[in-house]
Amino acid sequence: MFKWKDNFSVNIESIDEQHKELFKIGNSLYEIVSIKDGVDRYDEIVEVLHSLMDYAVYHFSFEEKVMVDNGYPKFEQHKRQHDSFITKVRSIDEEEIDEMQKKIGMDLIIFIANWIENHILKTDMEYKEFLNDKGVY
Repeated sequence: MFKWKDNFSVNIESIDEQHKELFKIGNSLYEIVSIKDGVDRYDEIVEVLHSLMDYAVYHFSFEEKVMVDNGYPKFEQHKRQHDSFITKVRSIDEEEIDEMQKKIGMDLIIFIANWIENHILKTDMEYKEFLNDKGVY
């Protein structure tokens, strides 16, 4: 479901690699939620959710440091979006996951897909030229 395309590239190798890892985590969740064998997948869903949270925190910190180090003028706006993502993922009730695995899983997949489309393809692209002009690749 989450397929990397060249138009996702911000032309900064380390950030592109981190974005690809977020795609892998999204795909892991999609694969788990798509299994139709009636088996309880709570532990797997929660594990992927925690992986998503941990990796997003790591990635956002890295990306924000690059922005600050290079004087990116829209840093505060960008950081607010990151903080909003973390707040949303943290707000997912693990008890609800247990009770409504498919629904919560699909809601999370849609949220991640929308985030990728709106954040990487729009917000992250705003820093691409600025950072590339500063020699960040």
